[in-house]
Amino acid sequence: MDRSTAAQAIVAPLAAATQAPTNRRFALNALGSLGMATLFGCGGGDTETTDTTDTTGTGTGTGTGTGTGTTTTCSVVPEETAGPYPADGSTASNNTYNVLALSGIVRSDIRNSIGSSTQVSGVPLTITITLTNTSASCAALSGYAIYLWHCTQDGNYSVYSSNNIADNYLRGVQATDASGTVTFTTIVPGCYAGRMPHMHLEIYPTLASANNARNKVKTTQLAFPTELLSSIYSANSGYSASVRNLASITFATDNVFSDGTTLEMTSMQANSGGGYSASITISIAA
Repeated sequence: MDRSTAAQAIVAPLAAATQAPTNRRFALNALGSLGMATLFGCGGGDTETTDTTDTTGTGTGTGTGTGTGTTTTCSVVPEETAGPYPADGSTASNNTYNVLALSGIVRSDIRNSIGSSTQVSGVPLTITITLTNTSASCAALSGYAIYLWHCTQDGNYSVYSSNNIADNYLRGVQATDASGTVTFTTIVPGCYAGRMPHMHLEIYPTLASANNARNKVKTTQLAFPTELLSSIYSANSGYSASVRNLASITFATDNVFSDGTTLEMTSMQANSGGGYSASITISIAA
């Protein structure tokens, strides 16, 4: 962790969550009141904790699995830590930060804070996520909600870097369509010390239930091709710290992805707009 210790933020509670921390990979003590030791910035993957209580990835809500799917076999995506920066009303968010309760959080373009026209800097990226059901021959799951968040090109997370819930860039929620798909417009995430580049996501059984972490049915993370990210970082000065950080870690030494990325690795390529496109299909047992 190479960030300075910050004093705990005091903001009005937006929601409460009471779940105890667990994780498929490892179980660490919850940040509790966050301790706010890493409040300014995102660095230090070895401090990530989780507040989720569900490790099965089963959905019990009203979302439907009506698509035909393109395959007949699929596997449940691994449960992963939400990390110390979810801002989802959970214990990891000090029961205080909850962007999911904000009007406007349901959006496809997450490059700015809600109500602001100022976009964060970074290489443009569109990421398409398709959700399928392992219990129904990989049928598409429509009507589920996906909350996506990740760090900036500098390796910082919104809300926590400013102690201000109004700074909520690179966070957004969408409901899956009839094909089980959502697409977010964002930027290529940076690489901070101690973690491979990644994005976080939570899955909720309905859009209406995506207002607090206690309602989620799955928490996981998405990985990106190392060679391509290395090329992007080297070609764009805003990612200068990422060049150094990425050279210092591998998937084998990452504390989340060390047991494999088969079900979490995105496909990624340059697009005609000067940015990049990524896609992935993930599955839960709904």
